[in-house]
Amino acid sequence: MHRYNCIIVEDEPLAAEVLKDYVAQVPFLHLKGICTDALYAMDVLQKEKIDLVFLDIHLPKLKGFDFIKALKKPPHIIITSAYQEYALQGYELNVVDYLLKPIEFNRFVMAVNKLKDRDTADVPVIAPAAAMERAALFFNVGKKRVKVYIDEILFIESLKEYIRITAKDRAILTKLQLGQIEEMLAQNGFLRIHRSFLVARNKIDAFSATDVEVAGKLIPIGRSYKEQVMVILES
Repeated sequence: MHRYNCIIVEDEPLAAEVLKDYVAQVPFLHLKGICTDALYAMDVLQKEKIDLVFLDIHLPKLKGFDFIKALKKPPHIIITSAYQEYALQGYELNVVDYLLKPIEFNRFVMAVNKLKDRDTADVPVIAPAAAMERAALFFNVGKKRVKVYIDEILFIESLKEYIRITAKDRAILTKLQLGQIEEMLAQNGFLRIHRSFLVARNKIDAFSATDVEVAGKLIPIGRSYKEQVMVILES
């Protein structure tokens, strides 16, 4: 079995301890150390063969994204952050995944399993410890962080600086760009059908050349999206 040597770059002891526990539960991960800042991590990368870095963004001395940009040949990077608004910037730097704190184990597993798609090594796919656990995201709503299960999301609408996430039995409003949430849900079967709408493909009840129907709501298909949407829906 190929094992990935990894380090955790995190200045919050509790967050680092959670990640350390998660790494210990994954057979193909081997923790080489915990770094409290990016400069320390750079020193480790020069001395050790590191395949994967779990990287916080807001670090002392050198910020996470600046750390990535400073590396000539960066290893695999998985961002671990409490700030969802930087997700798009993270994906532009070709990170493996962007995990929002507090991180649940099943979401952690989804992220590390993506490594098998990037490498040719024979890396086994593992399932979450509890089979009934479901992928979820936390969104800032007022002064709270609200948990939304991904498989309950019906569609997402852009409202300038905010998005409205309509789920099975509720809707929430959070400050985020539609492009950012589209990146975060790229592997979860969501389809951009309009500059203002992202829909869960498996929640579409009916569609025509001009709109799709989700839970009784007609959502328009944008002209510039029509051709691609039709190809996907008719396949």
